[in-house]
Amino acid sequence: MNSDTRSLWGGLRVAVLALLWGSTFLWIELALRGLSPLQVTFARCALGALVLVVACYATGHRMPRGVTVWRHIAVAAFFCNALPFALFSLGQQTVDSGLAGVLNATTPLWSIALGLALGSERGLRPVRLAGLLLGFTGTIVIFAPWQTTGATGWGALAILGAAASYAVAFTYMGRTLVRKGTPTISLSAAQLVAASGLTALAVPVGGLESIDVGPAVVTAAVVLSVFCTAITFHLTYRIINDEGATNAAVVGYLLPVVSVLLGAVVLGENLSVRVVLGMVVVLVGVGLTRRKAAASGDGGRGEPGTVQPASEASATEKPASAEPARGDTPRRTLLENAR
Repeated sequence: MNSDTRSLWGGLRVAVLALLWGSTFLWIELALRGLSPLQVTFARCALGALVLVVACYATGHRMPRGVTVWRHIAVAAFFCNALPFALFSLGQQTVDSGLAGVLNATTPLWSIALGLALGSERGLRPVRLAGLLLGFTGTIVIFAPWQTTGATGWGALAILGAAASYAVAFTYMGRTLVRKGTPTISLSAAQLVAASGLTALAVPVGGLESIDVGPAVVTAAVVLSVFCTAITFHLTYRIINDEGATNAAVVGYLLPVVSVLLGAVVLGENLSVRVVLGMVVVLVGVGLTRRKAAASGDGGRGEPGTVQPASEASATEKPASAEPARGDTPRRTLLENAR
């Protein structure tokens, strides 16, 4: 499989992830009509974990072993799952789903800032930087803070905190968990299990309110857990593993497009010329970023701040040093995409 085909697979994964991730905010809003924020958080972690654990064992893998790897998983579960999931649910009590998606699009900016602070983004190439900045500009155009009133309260700050937490998590996962000899399906399943445990500890504090579940609430909770948590989270892990933490964060730039369109189609919100223009700018920015990643070879192989594609060892739980020759790359990629 040549670099163009691998880039196509990567782009398809990003598109599916953006669609599922972007719809998350709509399902959260519907679930909150019958569940408290912490109940929504626990439900998506627990049911999502169940789906991924079943998928893990069904594909012939097993859960990670060892105190060290589980310690890293627990940290990642806090910053990538338990904390941001709770902040989104809390924030969307006062912020609508479309705006939540727009605010979450700041994740790539937080990721770049963190990379610069840690020194992993040294030598950031002009085209890549231009794409990130252009995407942020498009987000501002969609958000239009000069026209918005009442959206800068605690709810918006909570969602911004969730976006920053994602950036921390992506970087941490890229440094400590991927390419360490454990399949990504095992890592994603274990991480949601850990997130379920962390969230369960917080439920007695603010999750014991009475629930009012109806068909719409149950459907929203199931879709949120299975599609927008389990599947989305595993796809995120795959992108971090194959293309790096910053490229995973770039998916956040597509969220305003999905969330705003869903608001227009499902909720009947007006789609103004300004919003359409902003979405076009966002897409151009993402295109520049991904074009640069593809041009550098194998989705950013060797670029500062990125993680190289996983070796065959990751799929068979061999030591990371047992990497196959470059000639094995097509077979390896087909196997990984099949998973």
